[in-house]
Amino acid sequence: KDGTTASYRSGIISSWSALIKENTEDIAKIMTLESGKPLHESRGEVAYGTSFLDYYAAEAIRPNSAGGGYISPSPFTAPGDGAPRGKIMAIHEAVGVCALITPWNFPIAMITRKVGPALAAGCTTVLKPSELTPLTAVALSVLAERAGVPNGVFEVVTADRDLTREVGEEMCSNPIIKKISFTGSTPVGKLLMKLSSDTVKRLSLELGGNAAFVVFEDADIDQAVNAAMASKFRNVGQTCVCADRFIIHKSVEEEFVAKLTEKVKQLNVGHGMKDGVTMGPVISALPVKNLKEKVDEAIAEGATCVIGGSPLPQHGPNYFAPTILTNVNPRSLIWCTETFGPVAAVKTFESEEEALALANDTPTGLAAYFCTNDLSRIFRFSAALENGIVGVNEGITSNVVAPFGGVKESGIGREGSAVGINEYLETKYVFLNV
Repeated sequence: KDGTTASYRSGIISSWSALIKENTEDIAKIMTLESGKPLHESRGEVAYGTSFLDYYAAEAIRPNSAGGGYISPSPFTAPGDGAPRGKIMAIHEAVGVCALITPWNFPIAMITRKVGPALAAGCTTVLKPSELTPLTAVALSVLAERAGVPNGVFEVVTADRDLTREVGEEMCSNPIIKKISFTGSTPVGKLLMKLSSDTVKRLSLELGGNAAFVVFEDADIDQAVNAAMASKFRNVGQTCVCADRFIIHKSVEEEFVAKLTEKVKQLNVGHGMKDGVTMGPVISALPVKNLKEKVDEAIAEGATCVIGGSPLPQHGPNYFAPTILTNVNPRSLIWCTETFGPVAAVKTFESEEEALALANDTPTGLAAYFCTNDLSRIFRFSAALENGIVGVNEGITSNVVAPFGGVKESGIGREGSAVGINEYLETKYVFLNV
């Protein structure tokens, strides 16, 4: 545990954020060259990532951080007069050394969303970034050192694919590590849970999703299409909260699909460093193969390919065309598993009950979206959805002040917001018989 004052930690975190902002262009270029996302998206991620450092620099000095807590009225009484006896104190303390494992799809934001609250709480950290985007993490580490983060407080461990499992096993089994925070696939998250059980570590797991996007008959279709584009095709559909399953009321399907198709035609696919590009490649050639197999299977099972449906080899081996499929069988892999690519699978419904059943018919429960102008339905449907995050008439909901996390097999714990720092704190109860 880091024996420093909250104000000291807050100042260093703020300095780190300022240095990252000063180097936005260089970091954005590194990120685009590593991950493929368009340069404008990388610049946006730098701003998003530093927002977590700014937020938790402020949270570090609040009463809910390390060293804070509360005093509660004592239920005990003094003999004789029955006056209250003693003081009950709850004191927040840093959980200790934290191992942080982050993915490649948001190489900055997934780091700062974990490291920010960990440092604010007084924890020391060991970061294992994705082997696909290690240079972004190294750049952040260099700037952290320049900002004054003490040696050993924010360590970065890089590993290739062959050594990644070994690093993960060490983090889960080493008793020095008190907490694991992981963002990635559900199967890997389950494995980390098992490996951490022998040492009973604290866990935060932000795992996979398979988000539903429901459009009701009373929705503003133009608004719904804009929300769908933002949710589905940002970062080539490689986000855990990305809309995968489009559940559209039968009466508005034709209009929605037609307008969505026109928007998809406007996407400019290419290298992320080129001006005007709005959609880059997927992370490697393997997802291209998987996407093609899923699309072909869906079509064989009765789906119609409205646009796209194939790789784009003229751009390179990692490109797949933005795709819309209609009349998708809910048993098709493109529907019942997370897509992580630029494919929108569409199915119609006729009743609210049917839409809800389709939306909740998945073992995951990270994000869901729906579009309607019925206020009663907004509250009713939001409450019935089995998800940790719900967007209403909006396709992008992530921000620093909102708690981020899922239910069911989409994970444990929350990141961001005032509750995010709680993941890095233990609460000690002290009774004073005075």
